[in-house]
Amino acid sequence: MELSSLIGLILALISIFVGMILKGAPLSSLIVPAAYLIILGGTAATIFIGFPMSDLKSFPKLIKLFLFKQKLIDKTQLVSMFMEWASITRREGLLALESKVDEIDDDFLRNGMRMIIDGNDQDFVSDVLLEDIHAMEERHRTGAQIFAQAGMYAPSLGVLGAVVGLIAALSDLSEMEKLAHAIAGAFIATLLGIFVGYVLSYPISNKLKRLSKKETEVRMMMVEGLLSIQSGVSTIAINQKLSVFLTPTERKKLEEKGGDSGGQEG
Repeated sequence: MELSSLIGLILALISIFVGMILKGAPLSSLIVPAAYLIILGGTAATIFIGFPMSDLKSFPKLIKLFLFKQKLIDKTQLVSMFMEWASITRREGLLALESKVDEIDDDFLRNGMRMIIDGNDQDFVSDVLLEDIHAMEERHRTGAQIFAQAGMYAPSLGVLGAVVGLIAALSDLSEMEKLAHAIAGAFIATLLGIFVGYVLSYPISNKLKRLSKKETEVRMMMVEGLLSIQSGVSTIAINQKLSVFLTPTERKKLEEKGGDSGGQEG
């Protein structure tokens, strides 16, 4: 489970429920089926109208990506792997890496490794891998847009739900108690619309963008590493080249790891 997503969802629910209790609003007032139908049904309608089914088929995967931790190769581990492969390549040639291909779990990295082992031109390898990254970014951008659209329309639908509720409430002014209850129910639609839009949909869209950026960075590291190996650069050079993708903390971690390895070899 993605810890930040879990914490965010729990805090959101606590803020709403505890806030209502502190304000003296009964939680039972949230039970307004018409409001949920207008907000959730209306928001779903805007998504179906705005996107083709080919894009919406990825919706379950987007929810899974939001809820569960992203599985990416650790950047420091990636640098160490490329340094090892660079050392093997300089000693034995690119074909010596063929035994390493089946050990690679990442499809993108494995395909790139196969391309350089097969002796493809460096420009060709670069073009294919970068186009793959571009296609991935487009898919991720579409996924983030789905939630961004939901975030844009849900609050407006909340206002619509409130208006519908007020129309129903003001249509019968004979009993003030029922009128007050109906007005309170009408504003539940506004509350729900704002919650779905600004507390859930927009933040999910933002998280998907951040996760996409992280995956893009890792894949760009892979491209640089593969092309460097194909060029026959030294382990020191490949370390320097890939370290630009690391944060200061990750660089320190890599240096400590390298120092420990050096001590053991000595």
